[in-house]
Amino acid sequence: MDNPVYHVVLEGRTIGPYDRRTIVGMRIKKTLTSDHVLVGADGGKLTVAELVHGSPTQPAFEPSRGDGAASYSVVQATCPATLVEVEGKGYAIPPFKGELEVRVQTKVLRIAGRYREGRAWKEDRVKFPLEDIAHARLRGSIVDLWVRTSKAGEGLQRLTLDMFSPEAAGELTEKLTHSAPWPGSEPLAGRAAAGSTMLHPLLWAAVVGSAVLVGTILVWTLTRRF
Repeated sequence: MDNPVYHVVLEGRTIGPYDRRTIVGMRIKKTLTSDHVLVGADGGKLTVAELVHGSPTQPAFEPSRGDGAASYSVVQATCPATLVEVEGKGYAIPPFKGELEVRVQTKVLRIAGRYREGRAWKEDRVKFPLEDIAHARLRGSIVDLWVRTSKAGEGLQRLTLDMFSPEAAGELTEKLTHSAPWPGSEPLAGRAAAGSTMLHPLLWAAVVGSAVLVGTILVWTLTRRF
């Protein structure tokens, strides 16, 4: 008899595989909650609650078939994330829950995930032209994005994503070449080197000055001793 196995998504990583009986046992012992996401062998996803109640897995994410050339853009980076907050009007962003797939393509930033509508889970995705992502800000594993909207007078729409690690957050912002740092925030990952080269002579001067001072004190100490 076929006994399917699943991987458990924890903090952006997958562990396992585990069969249904093991996962149910982990839920009973409260090692897992009903909302934890599972990934089947075919890439489909479902929650622990859906597995317990016998619901089928949802199909794995697939590129949209109706977006023309944008659907076949070269993927530059793909990483998991969660949606923390959306502020402002503009793009219609579903109330995503759990893990998202954030994908940087040649011309767009694609965010795909699942959300609950009534008792059912649905999948959707939103695409933002890279040139419309005006600003970005890094806060550890958190990335804030300010997106220009198509309607005049609506200003910028802000998205806040948790990328699970500062390294993943830095990798994302490094790919957003059209985005400038949010005013007053730190330089974005991969872009600090050019601005920091002007400091190098000052840093070297400080190092050399400290070395000369230490050497002078050392010579003076040895001279008095001998």
